Amino acid sequence: MLKARHLKATFFLVGKNVEAHPDLVRRIIAEGHEVGDHTWDHPQLSKLSDAQATDEIEKNQDAIRAACRVTPVLLRPPYGALNKPEHVWIPQRLKLNVIYWSVDTEDWKHPGAATITQRVLTGARPGAIILQHDIHGQTIDAMPAALDGLIAKGYHLVTVSQLIKMESPEASPTP
Repeated sequence: MLKARHLKATFFLVGKNVEAHPDLVRRIIAEGHEVGDHTWDHPQLSKLSDAQATDEIEKNQDAIRAACRVTPVLLRPPYGALNKPEHVWIPQRLKLNVIYWSVDTEDWKHPGAATITQRVLTGARPGAIILQHDIHGQTIDAMPAALDGLIAKGYHLVTVSQLIKMESPEASPTP
């Protein structure tokens, strides 16, 4: 769907899935998308020791590198849960930008494709990061209408790293 519309996205990958489907990870990269770290096993990092959290992140980094020779620079913590110290040491020690979202479609609650599409379209704003889970069939079913609706509203979809560059004070305006 993304390729057909010439769109790029960021996929935050779980290491166990990376290990099980390395060809899919390579395809994501080959099609020009970005990959980010979403930990090895999707635990709530704020409930782990620093060593356990580091292991979850680094094990996933290793899996992604093994699959596609790319090292992610972004981390989306599962459940959006980090404690205050993790907000400091993860970027400093692991050199990862911690990323959250501004629109949660709550697709994990299985509200149906039409509801997911509606949440994408009503929540979208310039600079928004929309949280979706490609493991749910209803989310996949919602995407054609959601993507076409965003395009019709004039939105330009980019990766998270591209968005960060656009929003940085040093970024030059684009024509």
